[in-house]
Amino acid sequence: MPTWTARPETTADIPAIRAINLAAFPTAEEAGIVDALRADPQAWLDGLSMVAEAPDGTLVGHALLTRCHVDGRPALTLAPCAVLPAHQGQGAGSAAIRAALEAARSLGENTVLVLGHGTYYPRFGFIPASRFGIRAPIDVPDEAMMALALNPARPTPTGTIQYPAAFGI
Repeated sequence: MPTWTARPETTADIPAIRAINLAAFPTAEEAGIVDALRADPQAWLDGLSMVAEAPDGTLVGHALLTRCHVDGRPALTLAPCAVLPAHQGQGAGSAAIRAALEAARSLGENTVLVLGHGTYYPRFGFIPASRFGIRAPIDVPDEAMMALALNPARPTPTGTIQYPAAFGI
């Protein structure tokens, strides 16, 4: 297994991040969402867009945390997460996600939400958001809408998630 270095994105990384998202997903929608989030000062938080770098310096993965709200209270959403197809299943995505969550913790953030695979995200500590009293603004399976309290001793908001406009929901 390769050793991945995860770090915050730089301006020079933007084209590679777009290429990663274009390669990882069947349409350009996720790449467009990343670009729109980067342009949204209400959603974008510096230092919470992480890349995973191969030992040769090639960027192979990306994980993004942006500002969302739960009934008006701040939270973060983890999306999109992408890895070049040739490197999927080798830990690059996990490295980027773990770095993003640690960066969020260091910034004093607490609640992180993800709409994703119920078998993948629990490895990072995510559980169904319904256990926190958090629900998506659209109909999704309970096991797909997940939440993580970075500091379980702190309160988490309850209610309905309000996503940045870039998500279109």
